[in-house]
Amino acid sequence: MIPDYIKIILASGSPRRRELLAGMGIPFDTARPYPVDERYPESLAPHDVPAYLAELKSRAYPNALTDNQILITADTVVIHGGRVIGKPKGREDAIEILGSLLGSTHEVTTGIAIRNRSAQKVLSETARVVFGPLSPAEIEYYVDNFRPYDKAGAYGIQEWIGYVGIERIEGSFYNVMGLPTRLLYTGLTEFIKTHYTETIHKQT
Repeated sequence: MIPDYIKIILASGSPRRRELLAGMGIPFDTARPYPVDERYPESLAPHDVPAYLAELKSRAYPNALTDNQILITADTVVIHGGRVIGKPKGREDAIEILGSLLGSTHEVTTGIAIRNRSAQKVLSETARVVFGPLSPAEIEYYVDNFRPYDKAGAYGIQEWIGYVGIERIEGSFYNVMGLPTRLLYTGLTEFIKTHYTETIHKQT
């Protein structure tokens, strides 16, 4: 469990991440993510991109943290054919992205940065997602009704397309939603034990 004196701040505009962190039973405050340039070095391996971007978002947070505050930032990317697939630019791009993913396997990697005023821990996790085929009409139905323009890979696993299109997941379902909850929980508890040992001792 997270000690009461620890104040968690989730700097994310994602309602899915807020929902998942709340579902973990962790009290937290939400902060607007500070805009960052999400470009990354071309030499960076695709699976390292989310951790890089999560750390970038963490460093961009404009407010100084107090001793008992811990900031959490995250980033999720879809990797297919050895390249990173981000959020679609519009309807046609979303349809094209989904057309490339369906009937094949892709990977979803989420990076998490956990930071207090003096230390930082960066984690990442990957899941493999197997999509079955869908017709062009079904792809258009999903895009037009769910408008997945804020989602990496142009889909949300918790939405209609996840129910009818996904054959198999190897790894964390919640990772594909945008926050690997088990990884975050273990990483956060270890971070607190490492950096708040004296405070924990005083509380017991």
